[in-house]
Amino acid sequence: MTIRELNHIAIYATDVERSSEFYQAVLQLEPIPRPAFTFPGAWFQLGASQELHLIADHAAPFFPSHPGNHFALRVDDLAAWEGHLKSVSAEFAPKKQRPDGAWQIFLRDPDGHVIELFTPPR
Repeated sequence: MTIRELNHIAIYATDVERSSEFYQAVLQLEPIPRPAFTFPGAWFQLGASQELHLIADHAAPFFPSHPGNHFALRVDDLAAWEGHLKSVSAEFAPKKQRPDGAWQIFLRDPDGHVIELFTPPR
């Protein structure tokens, strides 16, 4: 028995349309087809084989997660992303370096989910 990969991340969105606009405009993610579920949502491609699933069930209460919870996306050029985030007026924390040499930028989506953009250590 072997776990082959992380297939997708599913996060709750209070407003799927608003969050979809964020993930398309700010993170430049490509929307992908989604099965005809009975609840609202949207799916996006993450890299070669992973996906981000936005889900909404307006009957369930929304509880923000712990501020340390996040998902990280490896990018090729953090300086270019920093410039892009500024150009779309996205709020993000200043770039910082991890002890292993990786560089990181943290931002939040419209529901407060924390996203890390990073380049690995050299």
